Amino acid sequence: MNSPRRPSTEPCPCGGAAGYAECCGRYHPGGILPMQAPTPEALMRSRYTAFVKDIRPYLLETWHPTTRPAGIEPPEPGLKWLGLTVKAAPPPSESRGRVSFVARFKIGGKAERLEETSDFVREQGHWYYLSAVTP
Repeated sequence: MNSPRRPSTEPCPCGGAAGYAECCGRYHPGGILPMQAPTPEALMRSRYTAFVKDIRPYLLETWHPTTRPAGIEPPEPGLKWLGLTVKAAPPPSESRGRVSFVARFKIGGKAERLEETSDFVREQGHWYYLSAVTP
């Protein structure tokens, strides 16, 4: 007799209250609760987590085809992601959304931060990362 699969207790790198499997892991390939990210914020959090876990195929898949790079380089050796803070995620329109965040990381023993406002677009029921907003 098979026992039911138990959710992982691994914390989600995005800082969500649920564990990885129930939070961002459900959007990643092979997740126990496979589904599409329902909002720009959920997609942004799952993409941050994909950077942390080096899931480059997911990053490319969720990048809009008009702005998607041909590939994503592997992370630099020694890169350690430290955390994510969502600064603003106003309710999206039917087809557009925007999320402002700060992602903290350490590289070469030095703490850094990436502060960005990202645009998202919804097409055929799926949200995609479009680009960083330039000031």
